[in-house]
Amino acid sequence: MSSNDLSFERAKEVIPGGVNSPVRAFGSVGGVPKTIVRSEGSRIFDVDGNGYIDYVGSWGPMIAGHAHPQIVKAVKDAADGGLSFGTPTPGEVTLAERLTATFPAMEQVRLVSSGTEATMSAIRLARGYTEKPKIIKFEGCYHGHSDSLLVKAGSGALTFGTPSSAGVPPDLVSQTVVLDYNILNTLEETFDNVGKDVAAVIIEPIAGNMNLVQGNAKFLGRLRELCSHYGALLIFDEVMTGFRVGPQGAQGLYGIEPDITTLGKVIGGGLPMGAFGGRREVMQKLAPMGPVYQAGTLSGNPISVAAGLATLDLISEDGFFESLTNKTRELVEGIEEHAKRAGVPFCASHVGGMFGMYFTDRVPETYEDVMGCNRERFNRFFHAMLDQGINLAPSAFEAGFVSSAHSEQDIRTTLDAAGEAFKVC
Repeated sequence: MSSNDLSFERAKEVIPGGVNSPVRAFGSVGGVPKTIVRSEGSRIFDVDGNGYIDYVGSWGPMIAGHAHPQIVKAVKDAADGGLSFGTPTPGEVTLAERLTATFPAMEQVRLVSSGTEATMSAIRLARGYTEKPKIIKFEGCYHGHSDSLLVKAGSGALTFGTPSSAGVPPDLVSQTVVLDYNILNTLEETFDNVGKDVAAVIIEPIAGNMNLVQGNAKFLGRLRELCSHYGALLIFDEVMTGFRVGPQGAQGLYGIEPDITTLGKVIGGGLPMGAFGGRREVMQKLAPMGPVYQAGTLSGNPISVAAGLATLDLISEDGFFESLTNKTRELVEGIEEHAKRAGVPFCASHVGGMFGMYFTDRVPETYEDVMGCNRERFNRFFHAMLDQGINLAPSAFEAGFVSSAHSEQDIRTTLDAAGEAFKVC
């Protein structure tokens, strides 16, 4: 038995499933997850000393690559001054200024410790501001594991959602409506029926948790109109897409200003960090200014803030996103070409440094499209790539990530591996 297998067996004795986040368990693809001990640039290394070209990037934040010297130095310098104070710090103000200067719709921002905390707080704030009870979310979009957002669709387009996790009482999700992503008619019909009671609509404008599915511009534009008309707040969950698909996230690409934006991943540079922000009049409802309570002892942690600021400095360099986009395009187009040569039904898409791969003939636009992809083929492809030293997300329903540290040689090596992997698909 390898050291990696032994590490996982040891973990299962003291950690449920051997992992601290479910997708790490390889439950979707089968097999034993790799236990990683170090990383550098585009690569991660397991306990057996094996290296892998990594396209997970800690699920998004490693946009500048692993263990970037500038980010590591910033973290070390900050740690020399102390790990946490429970008081205001200069860095958190600087980060807030950076975020509000970047996102025109974000006049004020509150730092938190995770994306889940950001979305949970945004929902509470929207309800407190509008004094309305209902929220709308979309099947296939993931906004963290807070109770009111762990919801699956009901039996019809206009039915309220039901809990998608044990331990979530039905009453807690009874005010959540779940709709189909990118389907305009059900969105309009729902607002016609319950719009006056809707506090907020929360959506990933580019979904990354049902693989990569891009929001339709007409759909998102109409969503903005409906929210404005009915007095509901539009929440863009950009925990994954913020600074990943472009310098102003998805909202910058679509030219749509949400009322509240949630952020995470990149703004922590690999350390725990999240944020939510919006118009001043909305944010002023938060304690200590207003009646909506939200707090966090470690919010604005100086070490996470230092990592985030260093990351934002790196991605602000001229040509950063153009280069990142070009690398990602080269990767996905090359993989598509290998699939075509092998006669495997396959397509791919990308936005900025995010990409999606689908074992089907057409890029998915809806949750139903995604569910129609061939998962067994993906699983075989995943393991064939891993065996050749290429680390992809261990699920057919997760987006992939390219970093600025991925080299031309990394891309070529990955494409060669894909050519071999498609032979077993």
